[in-house]
Amino acid sequence: MTINALELTRTQKIMFSTQVLRKALRRFTRHRPAMVGLSIVCLFVIAGIFAHALAPYDPDKADFALARQGPSAAHWLGNDELGRDMLSRLIFGARLSLLVGLIPVSIGLFIGVPLGLLAGYFGGGLDMFVMRLIDIMLAFPGILLAIMVSAFLGPGLFNLMISVGVVSIPVYTRLARGSTLAVKEEQFVEAARSIGSSHLRMLRLHILPNIIAPLVIQSSLQVAAAILSAAALGFLGLGVPPNVTEWGTMLQKGRTYIFSAIHIVMFPGFAIMFVVLGLNLLGDGLRDLLDPRMSR
Repeated sequence: MTINALELTRTQKIMFSTQVLRKALRRFTRHRPAMVGLSIVCLFVIAGIFAHALAPYDPDKADFALARQGPSAAHWLGNDELGRDMLSRLIFGARLSLLVGLIPVSIGLFIGVPLGLLAGYFGGGLDMFVMRLIDIMLAFPGILLAIMVSAFLGPGLFNLMISVGVVSIPVYTRLARGSTLAVKEEQFVEAARSIGSSHLRMLRLHILPNIIAPLVIQSSLQVAAAILSAAALGFLGLGVPPNVTEWGTMLQKGRTYIFSAIHIVMFPGFAIMFVVLGLNLLGDGLRDLLDPRMSR
């Protein structure tokens, strides 16, 4: 094959990839729920990144004269039990709450996916050992397992992320294993095996790229589950330290005033609800985009 022919082939591949990407983006932008979810998620991400510029007040500045005051022109979402501005605390809390959702999912991905990939590909004793370990973890409800790990490690931001991340490991392990079992029976995998491809090459070039789609979809949904789990642990006092602004901790502190100043717990609850809703809508859109059977 001449150099010109090689260049033409590369150009054709680039043009084909660009065309596929354009079609995928067109399908995604036509998915209205997904666009709504993306907008909600982007709004909270922007709020977290630019919290210092967007927050009208210092989130930790207390003013006891304004304690438990409802929404007003000066404080749009009211003040908490110490007189701190609720809007500012929610904006700063977005940064930590989203981080608490992303880091545990990353832990689940980097531990669960390799375990499921190896178990599904090699099978045998390795598969038996890994899946029985996962079955033991799944014997406990997710929130109970997170509470056990968090109680063992102690409260704290890092320990909270580890606790929620441990809950994500079985989800990714089973998903990666099931997807690997399906992909490794495909003809292109058999063809690669017949020409003597090594196990590492098979896993890296043929198996893993073809199980990415369900993992991406699951990740968008798992971030929402991680945020809910972190909020639940924060509500139980097993989350971040009390002096750190985080939505679950705000709920835990405000529950004492649920009848006298309901806005203290209502607005953090709404924040958690909307970001979880946005991630779920985004996950549904990604599923429709990446799964041809779900395309519209």
